[in-house]
Amino acid sequence: MSNINLIDSFQEFKDFKNIDRPTMMSVLEDVFRSMIRKKYGTDENCDVIVNTDNGDLEIWRTRTVMEDGFSEDDDLEIELAEAHKHDPDLEVGEEFIEQITLESFGRRAILAARQTLVSKILELEKDEIFKKYKDRVGELISGEVYQVWKKETLVLDDEGNELLLPKSEQIPADYFKKGDSVKAVVHKVDMMNSNPKIIISRTAPEFLQRLFELEVPEIFDGLITIKKIVREPGERAKVAVESYDDRIDPVGACVGMKGSRIHGIVRELKNENIDVINFTNNVQLYIQRALSPAKITTIKLDDERKTAAVYLKPDQVSLAIGRGGHNIKLAGKLTGYEVDVYREADEEEEDVDIEEFSDEIESWIIDEFKRVGLDTAKSILGLGVGELVKRTDLEEETIKEVLSILQAEFE
Repeated sequence: MSNINLIDSFQEFKDFKNIDRPTMMSVLEDVFRSMIRKKYGTDENCDVIVNTDNGDLEIWRTRTVMEDGFSEDDDLEIELAEAHKHDPDLEVGEEFIEQITLESFGRRAILAARQTLVSKILELEKDEIFKKYKDRVGELISGEVYQVWKKETLVLDDEGNELLLPKSEQIPADYFKKGDSVKAVVHKVDMMNSNPKIIISRTAPEFLQRLFELEVPEIFDGLITIKKIVREPGERAKVAVESYDDRIDPVGACVGMKGSRIHGIVRELKNENIDVINFTNNVQLYIQRALSPAKITTIKLDDERKTAAVYLKPDQVSLAIGRGGHNIKLAGKLTGYEVDVYREADEEEEDVDIEEFSDEIESWIIDEFKRVGLDTAKSILGLGVGELVKRTDLEEETIKEVLSILQAEFE
């Protein structure tokens, strides 16, 4: 009796990843049972024994011995004369057991089995990769850049699985070349045409959170909690933190001595500005902290409409709004309030509210100036045409017309 060693017969098995040996052997058994059914019509009277330690396989077929001329089903029964050719001691009613060799199936059947087997293993491997990464959504991973395309970058994990980093999930200043190491979070996992599609991200708030967990042991240990993160990737981020231990300063712990902890995160995010603020349930104080580094004079809240009117000294308005309006936009996302910034004029300084010009300037233009904290004539006149074009969504010609109207007021 000779055993069939499947590992020798199907050498490509050793190249498959993510599939344990018992699972692979179970698939082997299914494939060979399918071969048995094709050849003999049934596998009910066959035992397929797979040795998971060395890859050996044995197939044993059992048939009942019948009197000559009384066999009705050759797949389940064997006539006495035929049985005696193999074992002269057998009698009617006993079981005839024979071993089926791989060679008996024929070359064509073996090649077909090989193809089916490879197909099943590949399918199983894809399912395993999908399940593995589906459970890892939000986790930080490291990989190596394998190929860079215009709209996405192909990254390989330490097992050689393919991960996609789309341009939309990259920080604007990211630049990768083949062989570079890259950190990201698992963002989304889908099955596309039976293939797992794993999307990773460097722009998701979870990416910043995982970086903080790496750099700040108190966050990893649960002594400090990240309440919320909002980001404009590559530009600015705001992180609200809270400590359940009065002895721990959450902001100081996150920043580290002389910024030692946060510097590594900033470098990974391509110099993204990160504001770490202390979370509080006091909405006014929370908004005030969220608009840092600007110093606020007064805040008027409308809790029903979730709006906040913030009044600042003229020299603080640009700080509150921030470059490109990122600071005020992120403060609104962090606090859940729509924040409007108003400039407090000096009592000695003559100025006119922009609303006073509603007869000459269209309301949507006035609203656009107010949106960026320019609510008086002099606050607008104090900035050049170029700066106003940059801060607002208005055309240059429109801004020039408005400046002309405002200047006439003070002549």
